[in-house]
Formats: sequence, structure tokens, C-alpha cells
Amino acid sequence: MAVFPESQVSYWMDKAVTWGQATSPSAQQDTSRHLEALRSFLQQLLQTLQQMGSTTEAMKSLPFVGQFLGRLCWNPYVTADGEARRILLQCVWCLYSAEPQNAVECRANKWIQSLLCHLTSEEEGSVVHALEKHSGSIPQQYYSQTLKNMIALLTKILSRSHITSSGSSESCSCDEIRAVSIACVPLVTYPEAAPLIGALLKHPVSCACSHLSMEFIEAVSAAWLRKKLMIEDMAIIALWCQSLSCLERAVLNLLESILADPGPGMQCLEKMVSDSLLPKASALHCQVFLVVNDVFRNVLVATEENLAVRALVCVFTGCFLQTYAAQKPHERLPLRAFFPHVPHNLLTPLLIAPSEMPKQAWLKHLCWIGKLLQEITCEGHQKEEEDVMVRQRQRIAVFEVWFLLVHCGHWVDAAAELLVSRGSEESKPLLFLLTFYHQPTNRGHHNTQTILPGEGHLRMLFQTHTFPPERLLSSVNELLASSLTSNIVLHLLLNFAIFSQASANSVREIIQKVLTEAGMRHKAAWMLSSMHYRLNRADLLDARVQSRLRMLQDSLWPAHTQDCT
Repeated sequence: MAVFPESQVSYWMDKAVTWGQATSPSAQQDTSRHLEALRSFLQQLLQTLQQMGSTTEAMKSLPFVGQFLGRLCWNPYVTADGEARRILLQCVWCLYSAEPQNAVECRANKWIQSLLCHLTSEEEGSVVHALEKHSGSIPQQYYSQTLKNMIALLTKILSRSHITSSGSSESCSCDEIRAVSIACVPLVTYPEAAPLIGALLKHPVSCACSHLSMEFIEAVSAAWLRKKLMIEDMAIIALWCQSLSCLERAVLNLLESILADPGPGMQCLEKMVSDSLLPKASALHCQVFLVVNDVFRNVLVATEENLAVRALVCVFTGCFLQTYAAQKPHERLPLRAFFPHVPHNLLTPLLIAPSEMPKQAWLKHLCWIGKLLQEITCEGHQKEEEDVMVRQRQRIAVFEVWFLLVHCGHWVDAAAELLVSRGSEESKPLLFLLTFYHQPTNRGHHNTQTILPGEGHLRMLFQTHTFPPERLLSSVNELLASSLTSNIVLHLLLNFAIFSQASANSVREIIQKVLTEAGMRHKAAWMLSSMHYRLNRADLLDARVQSRLRMLQDSLWPAHTQDCT
């Protein structure tokens, strides 16, 4: 270990103090004149620091080191020299503690972070700003070179650590990786650093301890969510696999984005969901899907009737299944691993999209699904004398099958569409599906008798080419006054309005009046957008239906466009 004579230490400390931030011409000239000797001294200091066992030991053995390095970092004429800057940064990193053991090491870590931000920032007060202010030179070249050198040095350290960790007989490289990740915190928004950040996130874990600092993980997550970081998909997915909190924050960010938009639009929703990478990450990693699904589950419990949240869950599932199907068969887990709480005989029928089977088979398929759901829901409402734990498990089972139905909401839309043309007996299983979807917590939801008279009245009115507005308003008001939720009534009303043979102009006039009086225009806009999305994707949107859909959408939400720009 090198021993520094007191005279040598005193000499260089005096120089660092005299130079300051090199604001005077004499200080600038003296700094430039002594750069070569300074580099030599810094190299000796680096070799000494590399042999220290801890930051505490370094501070005790070399009490001048913190003040000396700190002063040099604030001198733009020192940091402008590539070699001096490289050695200076390495000396600073030698003082970083991967696992700080005391207050001294904690303070040293915070000091290091502030120095790194100072060296790479273009804000007023930084070394870049000082160089421009006191020398009159343009800082961009200095700044770019500083950034390039720092990234190159960190990449070199990371590569060396990767080689070390790949050897079974070598020591753990986590401390070095953690130090590099700390150094990258102020760099996360710079495009030049994206490859290095991606390499850090995907670096193989060589031991049980965390090899990335929490500051780095949080900074990358925040920058990506704010769209300040462009990085490869697999790097972000690797981040989520390492940090549950970052994954949950990404899901909540998506939810907030959907709920903050007052206008419905399924095309925009699909783009937002796809851009979030959550479907892709979920298809590649079952544990990611389970976390995402759990967040959706908790939100739906609190906002059971929110159509935007339901639409989000349904679109997410569609994107997830698309990515899942594109994987090689031997690389993917069975779907039941992603839905562990749902009966297997119900899972596959619901996950099949209506577009994947002939329309003639829909009714039989939906009747079979409805029968299974009725059996499960009847078991979920046991007599009070039944064991409490048994009843609780059964109610959870009811919720999980309802949650799956929300994932597969396209089948509910298909059931509502079929209701327009079916007789009363064929309507019962379809009505059950509709009521269970919209009213899962109602103890009597399995009884469709309440809705049958009103539904029949709506059919009779809409099957005529002209109908008295008063009679339709009366039927709708009768349904709204019943124990049914407004979402069920609205779903029925819109499907009859679109798929029946009634006059388009009459339909528009009546729908506008009904929805304005009932205060359901926003809900109706979401439902129409969902219907348009499903029919368009399944290539079932004929000219007549498309015209009526667009007419109703424009009349309810004229300022909103279905296209996502």
C-alpha cells in the first residue's frame, strides 16, 4: 500500500484549495500546467484506495481524500482532461459502500451520488456550466466527452464483472455491479447510456444478494414511465422480474392513464396496453401475470361497475393471449398456471374468442358457459348454517369465475348481441350471463325473472320499424327502477338499438333522450366503443351496423375520435 509523505499531501491539497473552481486566468493556467503531475498522483491514490477494505478504513488512513477529490471534481479544468477525469471518477467509486455499515459510509454514498449528478448535469451550477461561464468555451464537446468516457468506463467495469461472475471459482461481483448501478443513476435519461442500463438490468445474478442498487432501480422505473428512457423491452421486463414495486407501479400507471382520459376509445386503449409491455411480460413470465392480475382484481373489487377498468382488463387479456400464442409450444406454460383459481372446464371455453368459431355456434357455446356459471354461483350462496370457511371459499370461487368473465368480456357482448334475435326461452341463459357480469355481488343475480318482462318489451318495440317514444321510455324507466343495475339496462338498450330493424333516426332520438335523462351518456359511449372494437376485430362489422354504431357514437360523444393518434 502506497504511503504518501505529508509534504506531498500538503502540496496537492494546497493546489486544490488555491485552484478552487478555476475562475481566474491564473488558476486556469496553473491547473493546466500541473495536470500531468496531478494525473500521476491520482493514479497512486487510486491504487491505494483499491487496496482498502472499506470506506471507513480509507477515510481513517487517508483523512484528506474526501475533501481533495471533492475539490477536484468542482474544477472544470481538471475534469475536462479525459485521463484525469477517468482516474478521478475511479477514485470516487472506490469510496462507495455497497453495504454501508455506519453513518460515515452512508454520508459518503450520498456525497458520491451528488458528485456524479454534478459531473453529468448541464444545469446551472454544474461543472459544465462553470466551464462555459468562466472560460467562455462551448461546453457541449466537454459534456459529450465526459458522458462518453464515463459510460465507456462503466461498461468496461460491467464487462469485467460479467467475466468474473461466470467463473464458478471466482468471487462474487455484486459489489462492483452495485457500484456501477449507483454511478448510472444520474445517467438514466441519456440515450447514450441506454445500452449500459440495459446490460445492467439483464446482468446475470451470481449470488443471493441484490446486485443492483434500489436508487438505480427506482430511477430507471421512473424514467421509463415518464417516457424519458428508450430501452429494449427485455431490459424493462428484467427490471420488473427483480422489483415487485416497480411492476405494480407500472400497472397503476396504466390504470391512472385510462381513468384520467374522459373519452372512451378502445383503439387507444389497446395501444396504451400494448405499449405498457405488461401483456408481453405477462406472457413470458407467469409470476408477472399473477402480479398484474392481482392489481386488476383489487381495483375491480373497489370499482365493480367501472366500465373503463373492465375494458382495460379485457383488452389486456386479448394482448396477453396474442403474445402467448406466438410463443413456441415448448416455451410456454399451460394457461391454467396463469389462472390457478378458475375451474379448468370453464377456462378454455371462455378464453376462446367469439371470432374463433362460427357465429351459428355462439348460442350453444354461451348456454354451456351459462350452465357452468349457474352451478358455481348456486354453490357460492349456501345456507347460513353451512360452515363459515366453506362459504367463504365458495364465494371466492364465485368472484374468480366472474373475474375471468371480465377478462373475456367479448363473450358478454356476444350474448347481448344474440339477445336481440332470440326467443324468450333461448334468452334465459344469455340474460343470466349478462346479469352475472354486471351484477356479481347481488345475491339474487342468478334469477333472471326480474329482467324478462322489460327485455321482452324492449324487443317488441325495437322489432317494429316505428315505435312510440313514450312506450320505450316507459320500458327503460321500469327497468331502471328495478333491482337491476343501470349497466344491464344500458347494455340491452344499446344492443337492441344497433341490431334491431327499427328506424335509425328514431333510435338516435330516443337513445339520446333516455341517456340524457338517466345520466348514462359516458357509460353508453364506453359500451359502444367496446362493441365497435369487438365487431371490427372479428370482421363482423357490416355496413348497416357500422353506420348505426357511428351515428350513436357521434351523437353521444362528438368530440371524441375512435382513432388513436
